[in-house]
Formats: sequence, structure tokens, C-alpha cells
Amino acid sequence: MISADERPDEGIDPGEDSGERALPSTPSSPDAAADVGEDTIAQIQQAVDELRRQLGKVIVGQEEVIDQLLLSLLSGGHCLLVGVPGLAKTLLISTLARALSLTFNRIQFTPDLMPSDITGTEVIQSDSETGDRVFRFVPGPIFANVVLADEINRTPPKTQAALLEAMQEKQVTVGGNRHPLTPPFFVLATQNPIEQEGTYPLPEAQLDRFMFNISVDYPNSEEELEIMQRTTGGIDAEVESVLDGKRILELQALVRGVPIADDLIRYALRLTRATRVRTEEAPDFVRRHVEWGAGPRAGQYLVLGAKANAVLNGRPHVTGDDIRRVALPVLRHRIVTNFAAEAEGVSSDDIIRKLLEETAAHVV
Repeated sequence: MISADERPDEGIDPGEDSGERALPSTPSSPDAAADVGEDTIAQIQQAVDELRRQLGKVIVGQEEVIDQLLLSLLSGGHCLLVGVPGLAKTLLISTLARALSLTFNRIQFTPDLMPSDITGTEVIQSDSETGDRVFRFVPGPIFANVVLADEINRTPPKTQAALLEAMQEKQVTVGGNRHPLTPPFFVLATQNPIEQEGTYPLPEAQLDRFMFNISVDYPNSEEELEIMQRTTGGIDAEVESVLDGKRILELQALVRGVPIADDLIRYALRLTRATRVRTEEAPDFVRRHVEWGAGPRAGQYLVLGAKANAVLNGRPHVTGDDIRRVALPVLRHRIVTNFAAEAEGVSSDDIIRKLLEETAAHVV
């Protein structure tokens, strides 16, 4: 069932009551870009290009999916990959783990999986010297730098919730004792569409912990032909490790140093608040089709994802296009549509695209 960590978000402080996190401080003056110069950007781009090359040895196509996965890696966020079976979601994550010099565990989620199968448990052990019986903690597979939660929606919510503390606090509490997870720590989960038989929808609180919800679609005909040619031959690609944990943490710190103007932070805020039906910013089509909108984490991840996207495109500062580039994966799982949307065939992606169209003229 189970085969043989994300650092604390620097610059993000927990809220007093709600448990939400405050927006990370982001420099807006020109001098703030001094630490994110051309050499720094070149370093990050070189590291990411090498990761892409290693992934390309195994994965055919899926450039958009890979880019979003790498953006979340540089931002220090968790990812949820959603698609029907057979689209190489698991293979993509396991290949990424092979390209990183990090510890990796895979958890296959099934209906009979228990929370302790993920977090670990305490067992009674006799002390050989004193003869006393003491509790000893046996770590579960969550204690790794990269954790693949495979088919996360095939287990009931009780077991899904075992990941909540680890994803948010980077620790596990068992028997009243806290056990920290080693940074960097990433949960990369795969999910079949909830309409598939034998699946359980993820609770909204769990979904909100994922920075990105990445939609994985079918390959085109040329890509599918190449997949068939590669996988039916006798040659296995050799994936090399190109980044270690220390370097990943350094790159994440560099990304956080990318400056962003206050107006762009307000743009990310306006996008987030426009998804909520009870705010003044919400347009009529949102009020008609949305039950619940995105929470404060959405704005944080829009800013962090935009910073990472700016660097990957060779720019030492954020633009409005960077925010729009990450809006779909950040917001799509944080918008709950209502019955009217379902009846009219309106999805959360449709709502986000319309929001982006209406706001694009106001920010460059």
C-alpha cells in the first residue's frame, strides 16, 4: 500500500484568528531589485532548463504542466495534478523526484488507508538496559522531501486530512509530540476527476493548501505517437540529479526577492476578491455562478507564482502578465460554482478567464 519536506514560508506570518497567512512582504522600490540581477536570473533559468531537459527524457509534451510544476517548486508550494488515468501524472512527479537530490516517498491512496499509515505511529518498545517499556515514534512516509500522494481522492476525507498539518505547518503531531519535517518539503498529489467511480472529493480546506491545481489533458496525436514509440522499445532513459535541497532553498529565496509594485499586489488582491459573491468587487456573472470564492491564500500564491514566472522569463520584476499567467492554476480549485453554473455549463476556468478579460486593460 505504501512504498519506501516544504520549508516554513519565510516572510509569511500566521493570522491572529483565522489561521490564514499575511501577504509576504514584497519590495516595490527600484533599489529592491539589486539582489535579483541578470546573473541571479541566469542561474535560476539555467537550473530550470536543466530540469526541463531531464524531464524531457521521460515525459513527452505537457510543456504547460511542467512549467506550472516548476513554478510551484521555485515558489515552495504544493501541487495537485488533475486528469483522467493514463496521462503520466505519477510518472511526471516520480521523474521530477529523480532529477532532484531529495528523499522521495510515494503513498498510494486507497479506501482502507489510515491516517497513521501516512504520518507514522508510536509503538511500545522495551529498553534492553532497564527493562522499561517506552513509546518510540516510527515515522511514516510523509517524512521525505518530496511526497507523491497518488490518487489522493481515492481515500476518505479522514485520511486525506492527515496531510493538512504537514502541508501547512511542516510538522506532524503524534501522541502529543511534534515531529518537524526536513525542508524543502513538497506534497505533489495526483487526482482523478471526481466523477470517476470510487473517488471522494477533497475538502475545501485541503484544496486550499495546494498552491496550484494543474489540469493535465490528453496529448496531441504527434505526442501520443512518440509516447507509443518510446514506451514499447527496450531503452530506459537515464535521469540525472541536477539540484539538491540546499540549492532549491536558495532558489526559492531568490524568487521571493523579486520586486513587485504595490499596484500589482492590489491587482492580485482585486482578482481574489472579485471571486467572492459578497464583495463590492464581484461582477454580476460571479454573483450569478459562484457559491464561494477564493480565500486570502489565493492572493499570496498569485504574487509568489508571478515572481517565479517573471524570473523564468528573464525579467527582474513582475508584470501584470505574470499574475495572469498563474491565475488559472491558483484560482480554479478555490472557486466553488453553484447550481446555476452547472446548469449553464459554466466552469471555474470560464469564470477566471472572464475575470481576466475584464481586468486586463487596467494593468500592464
